[in-house]
Amino acid sequence: MRIFLSIPVPNVVKNIKQMLTSTCENERVEIRWVKHNNLHLTVQFLGSASDEKVAEIRKEVENVVCSINPFVLTVYETGCFPNKSKPSVLYLGVGGNIEALKALVVKINDKMSQIGFKKDSELFIPHITVAKINYPQKFNPDLSIFLNSTYNEVEFSVDKIQLLESKTLTEGVVYETLNTFSFLEK
Repeated sequence: MRIFLSIPVPNVVKNIKQMLTSTCENERVEIRWVKHNNLHLTVQFLGSASDEKVAEIRKEVENVVCSINPFVLTVYETGCFPNKSKPSVLYLGVGGNIEALKALVVKINDKMSQIGFKKDSELFIPHITVAKINYPQKFNPDLSIFLNSTYNEVEFSVDKIQLLESKTLTEGVVYETLNTFSFLEK
């Protein structure tokens, strides 16, 4: 099974994504919008794992999150990766208590590397992927309206992470929650 750890996002973030789809409606580019139920903030992508390895992951993540205090994040901007001229990912930028988020990511990454998963060497840029663009395309996307869109900043509390399994079905990618790990209760 293909798995990853993520932070769930509130419904208001899903509403922002829905509003942003209209900024690219007339675009002649194929944009695959992430389904509402699949929106999340990735903590670490783990890849393939056996049932035995998933049991190890559960144990290690539980050990990490039991000492983490809840914190607040904000969703406040739009952006794209890797660049504006040939974007492959459209996202919502995440701010707020980034120090707490990065500390969580580092702890999880360290624990996962101790049980055999590749340590994430990429610079962690907190974001929520809302769409993907595959190439080649007949036209280069003009995302100026998307990238200049404004919306009210959304604040949300982070008090848990989830272990999700990614399944590719005929109707597209579906994420199934394998575990939810709650943070330290105040």
